[in-house]
Amino acid sequence: MTDFDLEAIRREIAPSGVLVCALNHGNVVLVRRGPTDETPTGVSVDLARALAEKLSLAIRFRHYDKAGDVSASVGTAEWDVCFLAIDPQRAERIAYSEPYIQIEGAFLIRRAAGALGLKDVERLRLKIGAVKGSAYELFLSRQGGAGELIRFDSFPEAVAALTAGDLDGLAGVRQAMSIVARDKPDFAVMQEPFMAIPQAVGISTDRPAAAAFTRAFVNELKASGFVRRSLALSGHGDVVVPP
Repeated sequence: MTDFDLEAIRREIAPSGVLVCALNHGNVVLVRRGPTDETPTGVSVDLARALAEKLSLAIRFRHYDKAGDVSASVGTAEWDVCFLAIDPQRAERIAYSEPYIQIEGAFLIRRAAGALGLKDVERLRLKIGAVKGSAYELFLSRQGGAGELIRFDSFPEAVAALTAGDLDGLAGVRQAMSIVARDKPDFAVMQEPFMAIPQAVGISTDRPAAAAFTRAFVNELKASGFVRRSLALSGHGDVVVPP
């Protein structure tokens, strides 16, 4: 990464002099809340801190409950760097790095619904809940496959509807679906994923030099084993790190 003018990158990536990093708490693989807003943990946090250190910048975290709120605020100066799933709609305004991890989108299905595979979800027209603006909601809206897709403003609202019997299942990150299934023996996580979800570092497209630097930075941290070690420390050693 010796080809970059670090002073120019610092000015473009963090105009305020502080690297403001958007964290999406809708994804349990990426980040967990800490005792304070400045002490979260997870692979996104480790990458953010490493990026700030590389650029000799102070760091501040901005917290969001769901991915849609992060992507909706691009270009507003609320944040400088984000950590989101790659999606073609978002890519119109967000320049992505290569993916640093890849996770799975999976259905949590009521056992009595009779769905054995992905095609059954559509064939039986099952009512599947998903959070608006999430990578999996955007994917299912484009590709279909969720029977009747019911959109919710938040994950707790979707789980509440599931508990009330208004849904046949949920769509989401496999790890989050597994957490819900622990307390609901009448539901099971479908083994076959409905999508792969590549997670990347994002920069507003109006900061091209910063985006190029971030791409090189992420590739360097993947190659060094940094990302793999971070995942292991956060309890997600089974998550795929793309080559």
